[in-house]
Amino acid sequence: MAAATALSLALTGRVRADALDGVLQVASAYVDVDHSVYQLHARIEYPMTPAIEDALRDGVTLSFELEARITRDRRFWFDPIVADVTLRRELVYHSISDRYVVRDARSDEQQSFSTLDDALAFLSKVDGWPILVSSQLVQGEQYHVSVRAGIRRGRLPASLRALLFWTNDWHRVSGWYIWTLPS
Repeated sequence: MAAATALSLALTGRVRADALDGVLQVASAYVDVDHSVYQLHARIEYPMTPAIEDALRDGVTLSFELEARITRDRRFWFDPIVADVTLRRELVYHSISDRYVVRDARSDEQQSFSTLDDALAFLSKVDGWPILVSSQLVQGEQYHVSVRAGIRRGRLPASLRALLFWTNDWHRVSGWYIWTLPS
């Protein structure tokens, strides 16, 4: 059934048109300093469509990424990148337990949610993520913080791999949310 659904969606173009339609943006972000460590706090708005819920229920894994980049401001040359870090988390639906599970790709920690809305609300909040240490900064220089969010299709169940291996329709990235790092 899942393979037939995926094939019909791919052939009709519904996956391309509807899957990740909607708002995808960093709504707000800021950093604070705790013991010389710059920590990012961000709020992201992710799209929520029936196609996303259907794909998760059919066994598709979705990857959510938050990229933070710190650059030093230069007047007459390219701005060098001081730090470029990415927070990767995966969302999967477990049909046996009827739960949505969010897993941190780096630490393998996971949290379980009863609804997709609860899982997306958790993914939409990032608090206290360490992105930079003060020793990476040069005193008196000006720095910019850029943050963007992305969502893409992750792992596919074996029944869908043969049908959807050529498509990359499930990939979207927000625009950059940029501000000057306070001195």
